[in-house]
Amino acid sequence: MGTATLGHFAAFFTVIVWGTTFISTKILLLDFTPLEILFFRFTLGFLVLCLARPKRLVTKGPAEEKYFAAAGLCGITLYFLLENIALLYTYASNVCLILAFVPFMTALAAKYLCGEESLSPNFYVGFFSALLGVVLIVFNGSVILKLNPIGDLLAFLAGIVWAMYSVLLRKISSFHYDTVLCTRNIFAYGLILMLPALFFMDFEWGLYRLDDHANLFNLLYLGVGASALCFGTWSWAIKILGPVKTSMYIYITPVVTLITSALILDEKITWIAFVGTLFIFSGLFISGRRN
Repeated sequence: MGTATLGHFAAFFTVIVWGTTFISTKILLLDFTPLEILFFRFTLGFLVLCLARPKRLVTKGPAEEKYFAAAGLCGITLYFLLENIALLYTYASNVCLILAFVPFMTALAAKYLCGEESLSPNFYVGFFSALLGVVLIVFNGSVILKLNPIGDLLAFLAGIVWAMYSVLLRKISSFHYDTVLCTRNIFAYGLILMLPALFFMDFEWGLYRLDDHANLFNLLYLGVGASALCFGTWSWAIKILGPVKTSMYIYITPVVTLITSALILDEKITWIAFVGTLFIFSGLFISGRRN
């Protein structure tokens, strides 16, 4: 199995896990605030990565550290805060649809900031095909789009910072450091830059809430699986495939959410959602072809 194939598997595995995290988050929101979930999740992920790679990452100083700090700010602190706050002001369907533009934003950032190769016509065809699929799944034939300026703007900003995060990972991968150590450094900066929010937003330690086995399990799933493991596999996939190809896998997330909702929450999969799934996978296939 070639390296590129492994990179595709890593990206696919990552979005499969990320697509199921909404269930864990939904359960935790009964006892935790969005900021508490975010902070505890990445603190746990950081500790797991410390156990996995206890040695210190020695970089070449500020010239490289600034990229780790920027990645922590964009991919950990800003992205999740913006997304969670956006959900307070707008519909989840709006946020999901707006974030579907992340691959396109990533492609533009990679082209103009990193000098990546020009986008092929296939990328645009695949992009619009996958975007149409997301629209069909999100609205599912029954939801009407309603604009909520504040929330929608925050969701759009979240998409921009995630695109920047992907480009920063591409730069960090060029340093040729261990992926686990790089991910741990990014988590550390993200947590440090998150600390000011603890004083201005609703946050309390309240670890007694972990006495509930459901809370403990779901926090472990988010911290160990969705954070420590998947941020590492996502970074490795970007290192192999580049930010543009890797970001296209984000389109699979709503498909996973759709299937998980049907299996666990007994939500129905309509024919419109099924057609949307076909459009998404067709878009991924088309965008990955050179001709």
